[in-house]
Amino acid sequence: MKRTLRAIITVLSLGPLAVFATPLPEGLPADAVATVGDEVIRFSQLNTLLNSSPVVGLSIPALGTPERNQVMVGLLDKAISANLLYLDAVKQGKDRSPKYQEELRTFSDGIIAGLYRARYLIGDIEVTPEEIDAFYKDQIVEGTEMTERLRAGIEASVRKDKFKQRTATMRERLREGIDVTLHEEHLDISEDALRSNSDVVASYGDKKITWGEVKAQLTLPINTLSRERRVEALNSTIDNRLMVEKGRAAGLEKDPVYLTRVGEFQKTRLVTLHRTELIRQMEPDDKQLRDYYEKHRANIEFKERRKILMVVLETREQAKEVKAKIDRGELTIYEAAMEYSIHPDAKQNLGDFGWVTQGTGFPELEKLTFALGPDELGGPVESPAGWHLVKVVDLQEAQLTDIADEATRKATRRLYLKEKLSDYVVGLRKNEFGVVVYDENLKRLFKNEAQWIAAKTREMEANPGRAQEILDEMRKVVE
Repeated sequence: MKRTLRAIITVLSLGPLAVFATPLPEGLPADAVATVGDEVIRFSQLNTLLNSSPVVGLSIPALGTPERNQVMVGLLDKAISANLLYLDAVKQGKDRSPKYQEELRTFSDGIIAGLYRARYLIGDIEVTPEEIDAFYKDQIVEGTEMTERLRAGIEASVRKDKFKQRTATMRERLREGIDVTLHEEHLDISEDALRSNSDVVASYGDKKITWGEVKAQLTLPINTLSRERRVEALNSTIDNRLMVEKGRAAGLEKDPVYLTRVGEFQKTRLVTLHRTELIRQMEPDDKQLRDYYEKHRANIEFKERRKILMVVLETREQAKEVKAKIDRGELTIYEAAMEYSIHPDAKQNLGDFGWVTQGTGFPELEKLTFALGPDELGGPVESPAGWHLVKVVDLQEAQLTDIADEATRKATRRLYLKEKLSDYVVGLRKNEFGVVVYDENLKRLFKNEAQWIAAKTREMEANPGRAQEILDEMRKVVE
């Protein structure tokens, strides 16, 4: 656990900018691991964040492992930074911008409509034993054994059919008792440029929809393929508005799913908009970019690399003799490494030294290595390790070595802005909003998780038949 605490301090690198506090104050959730101003970061949020983050080519570390704990600490640092930017955005009134408010309304309406559709228009689809038996009798070849697998398949088919039936009648049920009128004379695609934004294109109940309200949607390429496609798009807009109105009337704005989803969007979207604006303000001019590159070029450029085979001999004479044998075809360099090389790993790697980077080796040996052409055998040359024969089997040319090159400018700009934004966030930690990390509680939660996983593993070993059920329980912990 000492390693865990060291990881917390090392990864967060907050120093005097954060307070490491213990024990957990009253009033905070039991799984709170940090506070940023009045925002609380919970262990469960880090778990969810980790399991929803796509990591290309990498697997998510298993629950309860030190590797996962280290990743979680890294995510805690990111969560702290995100919360600092969120509080900064709110302090500056960015949450009151028309663009943000419109995006928030659109997202909120989408969640309400989705919940209303799922819960009121579709609802829970139950399949009774009688329906399964009827399907078996009507659709399955007589004499087929009713196995559990077949029963599950039949249940899925019946549920799918019932879902299709409910979906097919959804619009009719949604609009029951509501007069809906489409003014198709204002939907002619050829007259889009002439149409006034105030033209009413549809009405439902006592509500009217003008061309200006739906123009952006109805002029999308897919909705200009035909009048029929445009009419369907307008009908979908009406359906969505009705679901939002009915959903709000049904109190779905108080639903936990709605509150969670909108709360997450409210914060993450505001952070994204604020970060984008900050980056725009930090954009470097040409001189700043060039100066930054010259100061940090060692962290930006990729020096030339070469993949080499090497044989190390005790004397110059021995090295010259072995090289001559290789040149005459009496030996391959692999055989020479195995039979003659004094390097301790030669018999295992057959002289394969992998990739070497310019500027990282013995001067004379490096001079030879980076002067050779592909598949050219060079040497002997001396180093403190002995006399070397070197062959280059592959090479990667130096990259990002000229700030005039577009790729170099992009890499430099990216690093410049990352550093500037990081400095800005550190300033928020230091001067604007208090950051407290509850390290003892974090260590306790890591320990509890590891013990819980160990207990569940023993339970699976003792009850193989319940393995899938237990795995599902474990999965719910991080969803």
